[in-house]
Formats: sequence, structure tokens, C-alpha cells
Amino acid sequence: MSSRKDLANAIRALAMDAVEAAKSGHPGMPMGMADIAEVLWNDFLKHNPGNPKWANRDRFVLSNGHGSMLIYALLHLSGYALPMAELKNFRQLHSKTAGHPEASETPGVETTTGPLGQGLANAVGMALAEKVLAQRFNRDGMDIVDHRTFVFLGDGCLMEGISHEAASLAGTLGLGKLIAVWDDNGISIDGEVEGWFTDDTPKRFEAYGWNVIRGVDGHDPAAIKTAIEQAEASNKPTLICARTVIGFGAPNKQGKESCHGAPLGKDEIAAARAQLGWNHAPFEIPQDIYAGWDAKAKGTERESAWNTLFARYRAAHPELAAEFERRQSGKLPENFSTAADAWIAKLQMEGPAVASRKASQMALDAFGPLLPELIGGSADLAGSNLTIWKGSKDVVKGGESANYVHYGVREFGMGAIANGLALHGGFRPYDATFLVFSDYARNAVRMSALIPTPTIHVYTHDSIGLGEDGPTHQPVEHLASLRYIPNNPVWRPCDAVESAVSWKAAIERVDGPSCLVFSRQTLVHQSRTDEQVQQIARGGYVLSDPASTRFDVILIATGSEVEVAMQAMRILADKGVAARVVSMPCTQVFDAQPIEYREGVLPDWCRKRIAIEAGITDFWRKYVGLDGEVVGLDRFGASAPAEKLYAYFGITAEAVVDRYARLV
Repeated sequence: MSSRKDLANAIRALAMDAVEAAKSGHPGMPMGMADIAEVLWNDFLKHNPGNPKWANRDRFVLSNGHGSMLIYALLHLSGYALPMAELKNFRQLHSKTAGHPEASETPGVETTTGPLGQGLANAVGMALAEKVLAQRFNRDGMDIVDHRTFVFLGDGCLMEGISHEAASLAGTLGLGKLIAVWDDNGISIDGEVEGWFTDDTPKRFEAYGWNVIRGVDGHDPAAIKTAIEQAEASNKPTLICARTVIGFGAPNKQGKESCHGAPLGKDEIAAARAQLGWNHAPFEIPQDIYAGWDAKAKGTERESAWNTLFARYRAAHPELAAEFERRQSGKLPENFSTAADAWIAKLQMEGPAVASRKASQMALDAFGPLLPELIGGSADLAGSNLTIWKGSKDVVKGGESANYVHYGVREFGMGAIANGLALHGGFRPYDATFLVFSDYARNAVRMSALIPTPTIHVYTHDSIGLGEDGPTHQPVEHLASLRYIPNNPVWRPCDAVESAVSWKAAIERVDGPSCLVFSRQTLVHQSRTDEQVQQIARGGYVLSDPASTRFDVILIATGSEVEVAMQAMRILADKGVAARVVSMPCTQVFDAQPIEYREGVLPDWCRKRIAIEAGITDFWRKYVGLDGEVVGLDRFGASAPAEKLYAYFGITAEAVVDRYARLV
């Protein structure tokens, strides 16, 4: 039987060999954390390599994702579908072993990590998901939701501001099944961290309300095991402070920054093999080592035991069991689409003139009762974002109906936690803040698009229409910036109907996030036919056409500026100019439509085009060309009532008419 050191050294060897083969990577962290990983994965982690998506598995997150060979080695050795050929192909095109772990590419990777600190925040979201699901579904003697979330993190994760946001909220929420292991090696890429990281980290986490286990020798399996046992016994989230040596086993480079982010080199690898007593060729793992790591039989046994429990649960609580299975599958209730369409039709008929942020809340009131998996929250702006709906229940005291998170002023942490909720399964999360503060959350939005997760990011107060709070709070470049994130559709609806359609589209999307952007100010209801209502979901459509089949100009607008376009259309009509008005609530969805549809909305023969949006103008050149005009805002706003700002910055129907004169 292989010793613990032998099992851990297999990780070290694979990390050294893969990084050397790739001629790039980070061998130091996997070598330093190998002993901790061995104890956790072999003695504690509840998982099944044969079914990486088993609902009641423990979640393992590698927040310090640069050390990706640690998780690849763990997955390979324990029996996941990650063959040695993939490890030999580390960091190469189309491999399942990218430079940083990617959830969409590698079985067993729970989340995409690399931007430091976000893995910790994702883990907080996963632990929160477990807690809320358990409250909803567990019954006496039948805890079908009962698992932990483990996260490895390094000094860099703890330096990032998001770690403060996420850890503080985790303590407040009492996420007792969250266990973080800090790789306290004192080294980052630039060298010894004592020159820039001298926080008393244990005290910091104790102040957050965490259980802190100090001074654990990260190379002593017995000490590590005791620490994890103590963590599992706590009803608080736990930080295990594990002192390690980066690059452990490399005699000339261990403990130094030289092994952090570069291959060790053949000579140092040979020396490390000798020091560790690892007398095997590169990428060679003896069968007794594989046997010591193999978790397939134990994983199958654990899942089988859970399946037996769930069968009893289904017999006793058939409706709850069906709901649990549906939510785990990610499928929406069968009646959702029909009910949502009925609500949209009702709005079109009634024609409420409200701010789109209010229309968003109305959509939540309509859709929320249909979606028990919906879980939302706002960064201390619930009363402004209008994200609390009639069925909202605080996760702190909402019991089995809990579905709302008061995130506090933590925009970045909020976004990454919401991604964790989505990744866990069983939820459709949304988060919210002012559009201008999407800057704080931007990398979490980018990650939701990259992972991807079906997270819904709600942004209100979308323009200079915010008014008196002034340019610090008035977004200008933000719409364009968010649109440039791949796989991230941005919806900016012009009235209550388009707002409801945007919510429906975001809820039904399963392969990535959506950004829903809403106004502070009241918006005018637009008249539409049934066909036009159906076309909203295509991202752009003809809202108004002149009686003549030949029009002189196309006016393209979004959000509050659609009404500006409609007013300009009427003024132009009085001057004998025929204008088509196109509402384009989501440019990315429109761009994905067949060419025949796009040509039907924006025919190539009409080169006189004007785009209108209260934001950066350059984005709209793709639709109007260099020969078209854009009415927008290429400077920061000002503090004044909204209506005065629109006049001052020239985002008016009269300005549109003046721009038309330039095209003639």
C-alpha cells in the first residue's frame, strides 16, 4: 500500500512534468499543496468520478487557478475522464487541461478560475446554494441536500478586494459548510509577500465571523486531517491556515518565487525526483499509486447510497422530489413560456407608462411565482433597482421559501457569488446594481459569459436619465463596454412590454448570462401588432413604418431613446420625410438573426441611417456606417434633472431632425 507521501508525490511529479512539457505554467503551488490535497481528496471529499455532476457531491474549487496542474492531477489520479494524454497536452490548443481550469472543458472542474479571488466568491455562492436548497427540500431523516464546499486559495486571492466582500458575507450568512484552505507560503510572482501583504489574516477572518484554524503544517497529513475534522465540526465557515513551502521537493528552488510561474527545468526536476524518492519516468504513475488514488468504487457507492435515500424521499414527498429533479436538470416549468407570453400580451394591451425598472419589478411579480428556482439580490439598492418582488424572502430568515440575498455594497462579490449559485445547480440567480457600478462587477460579468453561467445581471439608472446624482452615477460608456463582452447579450428595453420580453429571454437562456438594463425615468408605451410583439425577442424589429413602402431614413434606437426616435419620425413626416423606426433592445440577439431577417429590418438600399442612444456613439457605426449619423453622448454627464440634461446634450427629436439634414 502506497504511503501518503507517495500519493502526494504523484501530484508533484505530474505538475513538474506537465509544466516542463508545456514550457510554461505554475509548478510551485501544486507541489506545495499536494499533501493537503491528498488528505482532502482521499479522506474527506464526497464525489464520484463516474458522475461529475452528481447532485449531492462536495464541491471543490481551486481559487488559485494558476496552479491548475493540481486539480488536473487530482482528477486524473482519482479516476475522472481525464486521461494521461490530456496531461501531456497541458496548455495546448483544444486540450482539456488549459492553463487555468475551465468548467466547460474539463469533467470535474466546478468553475473556471484564474482571476484571483473569484473562486472563493464562487465557493460562497455554492455554499449558499447548498444551504438554501437544504432549507427547501430536506425533511426529517431525509437530508437529500447535505454536502460541503471546499476551496483552495493563495495569498493573491486574499489580497484581492473580492475576497473581503465574499468572506464578509459568508460569515454573516453563517455558511458552516464552507471550508477554505489558505496556502500560506509567503510567495507571489514578485517574491516574498512580506513587502506588500502583512495583514493579520487569521484575525481578519475571525472578525468576519469565521472559524479560524491557525498554524497548520501543510506538509503533515495528520495535522491536515485534524484541521479538516475540526472545520467540519464547526457551524461557521472555516479558514484553515496551512503553512506550506512553494515548490516543495525541488531542492534549489523550493520556497522561492523562481518556481511560482515557470518550469523548473530538467536539472531541477531530476534533483526533485531524487529528493522526493520518485524513481519513475516523466508521466509514469505506478499501478499501486493509481490504486491508492482510485475513487471510482467509493464514489459509486456514495452515489448509490444517496439514490436509495432519494427513492425513499420520492415515495414520501413525490411533489418535492419532482421539483428537485426538475431544478437540478435546469429545465424550466412547462407552463413558463405560455404564461410569460400571456403576461406580455396583457402588458401590450394595457399599455402602462412606467419606468423600465418598475416594469422589471412587474415582470418579477408575474414570473416569480412560476419559478421557485429564482433567487435574486441587490448591492444595497433594492429600493432603487426594484428587485424585490411580492414573493421575495430574505435568505437569512426566509426559511424554506428563501430566495433573496441582501448583498450589501459588494458589487464584484455579488456577481461572482451569483455565478456560484448558478454553477451549483438548482437556481436561476439574478443580481442588481446601478449600471454605472457594473464597472465594479465587470470581471464577474465577464466570467459568467466565459464559464458560462445563466446569471442575470440587472442594471438600472441606465443613462443621464438618472439625473441629479450627476456624472459619477451616469453611465456613458457602459452599454457599449458590456456589449463587447462575448456571449453576453445586453437588453435595453424601451417600455414595459420590451422589459418583460427581456426578462423572459434571460430566464430561458441556458448557455450564458444576460444583462438587463433599465431606466429610472418613466417611459412611453409603444403601440405594436401581435407580430411586432413576437419580433421583440429577435433583438431588433421595425416598430414604425411610413405608409409608403419606400422610406427616406432609418432611425435606430434603444431604451428611452426609442420615444425620441418616434417623435423625430413624426416631425420628419410633417416635413414630407418618410422615416422607419427600428427598436433594437438587444444588438447581440439581432446580429445572430438570419441575414434575411436583418436585411428586412435594415435594408442595404437605405444608407441614410441615424442611431440614437444616450451613450458612446462609436458602437453604432456598425449599423449606420461612416456615412450615417449617431445622436449620443461622447462625454461625461452633469448634475441636473433628466429632462434638462437630454436637452442640454442634444439627445432630442429636434437634434435627430437636424442630423437628417446632414444626410441629404
